[in-house]
Formats: sequence, C-alpha cells, structure tokens
Amino acid sequence: MSVAFPQPAAVPERRRGMHAVVGVLDDGTPYFAPVGTVDRDGSRVRCHLCGGWYRSVLPHLRKHGWDQLTYRAAFGLERGQSLEGDATRGRRAGALRVRRERDPAVRAGSAAGIGLARSGELTRAAARAARGRRQPEQRRRKTLASLAAISPEARDAGTRRFRHAQLGTVSRDAAARLGFDSIGALVRDRVAAGASLAAISREAGLHKDWLCRHLATVDPDAAREVQESGRRARLDAPWLPVLAGLGFPCVATYLVDRHVVRRCTVSTIAVEVGMCRASVQGALARHGITQVAHARTRGATEDRAAEVAARFGHTDLTEYLDARRAAGLSWRAIAAECGRPATWVRRRAGLPD
Repeated sequence: MSVAFPQPAAVPERRRGMHAVVGVLDDGTPYFAPVGTVDRDGSRVRCHLCGGWYRSVLPHLRKHGWDQLTYRAAFGLERGQSLEGDATRGRRAGALRVRRERDPAVRAGSAAGIGLARSGELTRAAARAARGRRQPEQRRRKTLASLAAISPEARDAGTRRFRHAQLGTVSRDAAARLGFDSIGALVRDRVAAGASLAAISREAGLHKDWLCRHLATVDPDAAREVQESGRRARLDAPWLPVLAGLGFPCVATYLVDRHVVRRCTVSTIAVEVGMCRASVQGALARHGITQVAHARTRGATEDRAAEVAARFGHTDLTEYLDARRAAGLSWRAIAAECGRPATWVRRRAGLPD
C-alpha cells in the first residue's frame, strides 16, 4: 500500500529542463536527487522535489505545499539530517550559542537535555518513538556501510558473544526459579541426587536437551564434573553387584577399606572382585586413591617400625633412630637393641645396606 504525498506545485517549463529527473515516487511524484541522500554544493542544498539549489530547503518546502516530516519520510532522510547549506548551518549554530549564553530559558532547556542524554533516557525515548516506524533509507545505507566494514571474523565473534550472553541470562533465570544462584550449583545438587541432565532441564522449565547442549558454554567446570561423574558411574557399574554382596555401597568405599586400611595388593583385590589388575588400577586412579606397590609388605614394615618406636617411647622410628645416634650408639648396637637386622635399621634411616 503506497503512501500519498502532497503534489509539488507546478514548476516552470524552463526550470524543469534544467534538472534531470532521477526517479518517481509511488504516487507519481518525480524527484531530482537520489532517495536517502542529501546533495550539497558548499553553502547550498538540492531540493528533491524540483532540483533547485537553496541555502535552506526547509522554508522552500512551503512553495511545494510539503512539510519537513513528510519530505524526510518520502525521500528516506533521517529526522536529524540537516537540510541547510554549510554557511546557513554555521550561522544558525552561532546564533544558538549566543542564545544559550544569554537566554535563561534556552540555557535551562539545554541543561535538561544534557541530563537526559547522560542518563540514557533520551536514547530510550528515541527508541520508543522509533519502534514500529520504518527505517529511513539513509539510515539503512549507513547501517549496511557500517556492517560491510566489519570483518566476517569480528562479526562471528560478536554473534558468539551475544549468544553466550543470552544463554547466561537464560541459565541464571532457570537457576533462580529453583532457588540457586547459578546453573552450576543447580546441576551439581541434582546430579548428586541421581538426576539426569534431561530431568534437570525439564525441572528448570527448559527444553529437555538444553543442558546437554549448553552447559559446557554457560558453566564449563560443572560440565566437566558432570561428564566425569557420568564416566565414573559407567565404569563403576560392573563393580556394584559384587560389592553389594561384600557389604559395600560404592567402589570408593571398598577400595579405601581394602587398599588403604587393610593394605591388600592390587592382585588380591582383583581376585576378590573377579576383575583384572588393570580394572583395579583404573578404579584406584578414578577415585583418587594412590596405588601403593607391595601394599601388604610395606604395611607390615610400617607396623614393625611403629612397634619399635612405641616400645622405646618415641612417636616414630625416625625419632628413635635420631635419639640413639645422638647417644653414640652404632647401627649394629641399635639393631641389637630393637631386635631387627642391621640392614633393616639402616634402610629405615635412608642409608645403603
């Protein structure tokens, strides 16, 4: 649906011949300057309706029966676009500076406008006024020129930043609805209770696959923890039936009891649960339990060392050996006193046999 614009007044035939018609509006009105641009020639500006050059087009529009808002809309000009030549615009700016200095009302209005601009209210008001209004051709061309000057890499980076910001807002709102300060805290709490990411997504009012797709973006640490937790659960699954028969609720508890407390070797544990050594070693590493080579032998040695130290009133074997060496005893004499071989004593002291 085309918009009807006022018809320009008749232009003398000799003036029509002086200016070439550039195009015709939807209602048939010819124009003599490109849409979306303002032709300037120093102190003069070309009128779109007749092609004439004027110091200011604004008062000239009355001859065509047009007002400036209709003129700007018809020829795709921004509302802030000047329609005056440089000289006229300079004189008008100078007059306004004088009025701002001498006229209290103008000075007060200028101060109020500056305050609105600094607070951002002026920008918001302009956005509200422009909402639903078609973008002028002049603004569209400026926007396209600005976009063309941006590299594809920078444009992609901006798109990613915008998308990440959107995802962050959605995740924070979803977590807040369930009483958590972040999506990571929500996920950790629910995963610890045995919930899946799909179940957590639905509970938070999101698409069931939302966390599977976007958790690594909004909270990489939580995503890694969930991934590792799922991996542990998959690898621990074959252990659970065996451990249930032994009275253990989970793999970590069983390994601590057998390898740390009872000092069972990896081979002994593997035989008990019916798995290979590699599976036991992987479970120890998966649950953060340090593997001790020859655990039973080393455990027995530690027990003997603790027994010797306690027998002579010391907290550990090192303290006992230091005290005896300070008293002038030889390694052979210390070995005879504690009832252990001299090589055992020297090895505990960190000396070669």
